[in-house]
Amino acid sequence: MQELLNEINWAIIAPFLVIQAILLIVALVDLVKVNKTNGPKLLWVFIIILVNILGPILYFVFGRRTD
Repeated sequence: MQELLNEINWAIIAPFLVIQAILLIVALVDLVKVNKTNGPKLLWVFIIILVNILGPILYFVFGRRTD
């Protein structure tokens, strides 16, 4: 297992992990602050958390209600 972790090129993977964490936090904070969403909030929580980078992006594109 240790050998596998040493073989990973962290210079390539680390930016994706940071972007994922930032998107996840911003999407969840926005979801808590907003009153209405397109669909149930609990469903959006699961989508944001479980669908990696695409989940928060889907929330910002489809989940936020603009009215």
